[in-house]
Amino acid sequence: MPIYPRLEIYTNKVKHNTKILVDTLRENNIEAAGVTKVFCAIPEVADAMIEGGVKYLADSRIENLIRLKDKDVPKWLLRLPMQSQAKEIVEYADISLNSEIKTIEILSEEALKANKTHKVILMIDLGDLREGIWQDKVLETVEEIIKLDGVELFGIGTNLTCYGGVIPNKDNLGKLVEIAEELESKFDIKLEVISGGNSSSLDLLAKKEMPSRINNLRLGESIVLGRETAYGNVIEGAYLDAFQLVAEIVEIQEKPTVPIGEIGMDAFGNKPVFEDKGIRKRAILAVGRQDVNPSNIIPIDEKISIFGSSSDHLMIDVTDSERDYKVGDEVRFNLEYGALLGLATSEYIYKKVEK
Repeated sequence: MPIYPRLEIYTNKVKHNTKILVDTLRENNIEAAGVTKVFCAIPEVADAMIEGGVKYLADSRIENLIRLKDKDVPKWLLRLPMQSQAKEIVEYADISLNSEIKTIEILSEEALKANKTHKVILMIDLGDLREGIWQDKVLETVEEIIKLDGVELFGIGTNLTCYGGVIPNKDNLGKLVEIAEELESKFDIKLEVISGGNSSSLDLLAKKEMPSRINNLRLGESIVLGRETAYGNVIEGAYLDAFQLVAEIVEIQEKPTVPIGEIGMDAFGNKPVFEDKGIRKRAILAVGRQDVNPSNIIPIDEKISIFGSSSDHLMIDVTDSERDYKVGDEVRFNLEYGALLGLATSEYIYKKVEK
């Protein structure tokens, strides 16, 4: 019997998408770090990224990098290190993104204990206001880093769009390159990596406006869902359905579209508003907000619409569908980033990995 609800994962499509992007990047002397966090570093999917050509694997959580410890590629920790995890970070991450000198000092201490050299990418905030030191602190921070044993300043990087929505452009990424060249000149060093952001930087590359010394991008959503993330444009030739949600119908009834009675707060503290569409054929699926936000899933059957969901139930409108759905039937959905993140993380969702 099929298991529901499930997340179906097609590794050949992930490999295909990876190769398209890696080939494009390499034409521009850029290497890719394949970001595994959105699918919780399922090893078979990480393998597909490696087979597609990524030079690195990258994740925000050390727990996921531990899952990938046997993969023979360098691994990045993307989220700024917690000092409490410094020992594990040195053991399981070859490279980490950093902005706090005290944390880098602790990584240095742990690396020396382990007789290792841990590589550091110094993050610089170019205006998105998530992680990174402000530009006027770069020189003094680097001066402190290069004094430390056990760590190596591997490069510099920035993050854009994830918090503030700031779009990468030739000016802000050009500034990153200027900072890199100033550091190399002042301290007589060579930075191996100048990391120009994530999948949102692909649009700049497509416009041929990427500063030439940017030599790394950290790609997640573009690989797994086939879209760049500055404007949501589809990557030419990429699959959009490498990951799908499949859920089972547990009820079908014809009911009104407006609840009967005084409307108060729903289970999430909101006062819902309903549009009266008369009597409709409503199906309930056994999946809910504990697993996925219904606004981030797209029914494969284009004649289906989504009414909403509670913690464990997803209500859909199947009235206009050409298919005569029954209780026990399955319904499929394509996914946006937030949906995949929730589904991959939920222990109530079965993960089915296929070629």
